[in-house]
Amino acid sequence: MFTGIVEEQGRVVHLEAGVLRIEAHIVLADATIGASIAVNGCCLTVVRAQPGWWEAELSAETLARTCLGSVLAGELVNLERPVRLADRLGGHLVQGHVDAVGEVVEPAPDLRVRVPDGIRRYVAEKGSITVDGISLTVVEPLPDGFTAAIIPHTMGATSLGHKGVGAKVNIEVDVIAKYVERLLQPLSVQP
Repeated sequence: MFTGIVEEQGRVVHLEAGVLRIEAHIVLADATIGASIAVNGCCLTVVRAQPGWWEAELSAETLARTCLGSVLAGELVNLERPVRLADRLGGHLVQGHVDAVGEVVEPAPDLRVRVPDGIRRYVAEKGSITVDGISLTVVEPLPDGFTAAIIPHTMGATSLGHKGVGAKVNIEVDVIAKYVERLLQPLSVQP
């Protein structure tokens, strides 16, 4: 479980044969083999680590559901370690399970993102949404996506300051909304 509060921007070293190597420092402070680290909002497992870098193996599901398969060497990515039970929850509950890939229509600070039809029903005004691992508040749901206001700190501390029109971003909707929908489905069935 994560919070969507980015701890560090790592730099992609390479992606070869499904193995992603990232240059990082802060998130490696207490990382061990088998630990989880969210990369642009996608929970990945540390399989190798040395001072200054770590590696994760990308599954077929990860490559199909996220935009991690298209990262390039030198690209900045958002990194976050899992929340500890004693930590403050500064963002919102984020699983690191990417729901879909969205597309930047208007860059930050007045971010507008187009998202697939299948997840639009979870986008609510003033609701939580995660874009590339960043906990954001929806300003306005739109017929094809949503808007979010990005403050200068967030633009500088995350990759959002580098995302232009057409950039692909990982989207995770609020898990609570998905569970509520699932629980209410039996009630919506008419006899």
